[in-house]
Amino acid sequence: MHNTAELQETVDEIARVLGASATLEDRTFRLLAYGAQHGELDAVRQESILRRAASQQVRDYFERFGIAHADGPVRIPAGDGLKARVCWPLRYREVTYGYLWLLDSGALSDDLLGRAAPLVARAAASLAQEARSRQDLGRELDLLLSPDPDDRSTLDVRGPVTAIAVRESERAVPLWTLPRGVLSRAGSPVALLAPAHLAVEVALTVRGLYGTAAGLGGTRQDPAEAWMSWREARHALRVAEHFPRFAPVARWEELGVHRLLARLSRADLKDLHAEIAPLDPELVLTVETYLDLGGHVQKTAAELGIHRQTLYYRLGKAEKQLGRDLADGDDRLAVHLGVKAARLL
Repeated sequence: MHNTAELQETVDEIARVLGASATLEDRTFRLLAYGAQHGELDAVRQESILRRAASQQVRDYFERFGIAHADGPVRIPAGDGLKARVCWPLRYREVTYGYLWLLDSGALSDDLLGRAAPLVARAAASLAQEARSRQDLGRELDLLLSPDPDDRSTLDVRGPVTAIAVRESERAVPLWTLPRGVLSRAGSPVALLAPAHLAVEVALTVRGLYGTAAGLGGTRQDPAEAWMSWREARHALRVAEHFPRFAPVARWEELGVHRLLARLSRADLKDLHAEIAPLDPELVLTVETYLDLGGHVQKTAAELGIHRQTLYYRLGKAEKQLGRDLADGDDRLAVHLGVKAARLL
């Protein structure tokens, strides 16, 4: 992985050579290093330094100038409180790995920028090397998360750790831009192993980038048990995708009885689902809402937007079709498990 001190040294040298304020960010606009200040800050640079990242609004604005695919420096004019600046994409073998930002008071001529080209190339190569290192670690992560003790790698990871499962999408997500210490592997689902204190933040970030759902496994003090956290993370992801109350990020510790359901095989779920097979979708929703709300008639009617008499009618119809009494504890449990199993199917 790249050496943070080396990147900082490169940015400091760029700022010195050009006599301009410089910041270096990865492809997701996360701040990696910044040089000595020359002149006054503008709001965007100040926010980037203080928050260690640019806001989505700022990212959208700058990306309109085509910086993601530019082969050289892009000049961005001043406007709306923004000072003029130069964005220099950090590209290596036609892939953009980050951006160098330079505040421009008008002195950054093309000739002057050329003096910094070797330093920019060095920074781009450093980020590319990190990306390759992350990919290599991702392959080893597969072995670390294997349930077979003979397959597990001896990857040097410190605990406590938490596994994260994220549903992939068609979006291209640069997983190598995640904080150092986070291991990732693309796939279905995407696998991540994060230091426990970063797990929730990482799950929210990656889920947001993919626009899907995520599940977090339980924390393990011993990284050798990370495979158990990974199994839980996949179960939690399944719950997040099928139960809106736990979406978009489900944590294994918070799933209650849904943890048992998520562990069941498809055959077992079908057995439970058979309990409510006679019901049409409207009756299933009515019964599920009624049982979720503890049999509270007024709350159920309000949630469904129907009159209480309509609710009574539907519940009576459901009981008749099922041959169950929803006032009986065992019958209620059987039916409730049936509607939850239906979601997982």
